[in-house]
Amino acid sequence: MKILITGDAGFIGMHVAARLIGRGDQVVGIDNLNDYYSPKLKQDRLAHLAQLPGADRFKHIHADVADLEAVRRVFAEHQPECVIHLAAQAGVRYSLENPHAYVQSNLVGFVNVLECCRHHAVKHLVYASSSSVYGGNVQMPFSETDRVDHPVSLYAATKKSNELMAHTYSHLFGLPTTGLRFFTVYGPWGRPDMAPMLFARAILAGEPIKIFNHGKMKRDFTFIDDIVDGVLAVADRPPGADVGCDRANLTAATSWAPYKVFNIGNSQPVQLLDFVAELERALGKQTEKIFLPIQPGDVEATFADTSRLEAWGGVQPGYDISLGVDAFAAWYLKYAEDGRI
Repeated sequence: MKILITGDAGFIGMHVAARLIGRGDQVVGIDNLNDYYSPKLKQDRLAHLAQLPGADRFKHIHADVADLEAVRRVFAEHQPECVIHLAAQAGVRYSLENPHAYVQSNLVGFVNVLECCRHHAVKHLVYASSSSVYGGNVQMPFSETDRVDHPVSLYAATKKSNELMAHTYSHLFGLPTTGLRFFTVYGPWGRPDMAPMLFARAILAGEPIKIFNHGKMKRDFTFIDDIVDGVLAVADRPPGADVGCDRANLTAATSWAPYKVFNIGNSQPVQLLDFVAELERALGKQTEKIFLPIQPGDVEATFADTSRLEAWGGVQPGYDISLGVDAFAAWYLKYAEDGRI
């Protein structure tokens, strides 16, 4: 297929592009390489893609999804059959500082992609949602049938908005859409604003690390390979309407339109301090911990029910946390050794 990936210079986008290139797809990627975190890391990811076997089937375009005319040009020139929309302003905490960035990228950018998918007869739109949509939910594990009406950050609110917008286009225009609620993704080439990279840098520098909520945090850490498996599995299977959908008892997991939403998580929550211990083991060094209150917008725990993803795409995430941390640490040490951190 010819597949368009938005956010191809991002953490997940790069890994998805690499897998698609490897299996023989034609891949077009767009990214604005913004400075939310180091553009150098994003450029290095693109350089990594350019060195892969089959890289002649990959083309990167510098563009912003919030720029409608730029997005229209990409669709008109390349006519993608499938779109994997991963471009977004990420980060829960940053949404407290710069809310307008989230509106532009996550809302304006998303409707631009929806409109272009609609007008170019795209066969399937797969897009990134987030475990953050579960907000104040305390029932574990999180299920796609749960109510998600109480977000605790603007970032979460924009991701839930994406699900609502996608459903509207599935209903009105028959556009098949699949939303993926990612749970705490980690691995090589990760984002430097996320805990694994922050912790690794501090541990190797001999600096203390900040542990929020006094360590009483659990995260469903999901290795990047599991995420890519899930993205490709659903991308290859556009949804149809649910046969016999009960409109009196609708949830995010059901619809009369060609629309699906799935969790992608490890389904094995890990205590934050246990994750830190694994990282210290893999890096061969320990460091001091500073215990602090929970930050605004954070939640105490995440835990994914992935049974619907397994039933739909035959994917059951569950990459071993120790192996995942080892892979991340090996990449981080090599990347740091090369002087790129």
